Amino acid sequence: MNTKILLAASLIAVFTIGLYAESAVAFAQYMGNVGDSGQTGTYTLEEALELQRRRIESAEANPASGSGTPYLDAGGVVGAALIAGAVFGGIAGAFFIRGRSGKYAAMGRG
Repeated sequence: MNTKILLAASLIAVFTIGLYAESAVAFAQYMGNVGDSGQTGTYTLEEALELQRRRIESAEANPASGSGTPYLDAGGVVGAALIAGAVFGGIAGAFFIRGRSGKYAAMGRG
C-alpha cells in the first residue's frame, strides 16, 4: 500500500477521533446541594461522611449483594468473555478446518 495514503488515512483517523472525543468528556459528579430556587449550596464534610457511613452499613447488612458487578454471570465480565471466545473460536476453527482442504490447499499437506 502506498505509504502516503496510509499516513494520510492514519492522520485523518487520529484527528477525527480527537474531534469526537471532545464531546464525550466525562465530568466529575457535582457535589453540591441544589435549593428550591436553583441555587447551589455546599456539600459539607459531615454530609459526605454520613452518606459513606450509610453505604458501608448497607453493604454490611447485605453481604450477598457484592459490588454489583456479576463477574461469572453471562451478562458479566467473565461470562461475556467466554461467550465471545466461544463464538469467535468456533468461527476460527471452522476456517482452519475448511482451509486444510479445497481447491487452494497445498498439495501433499493434509
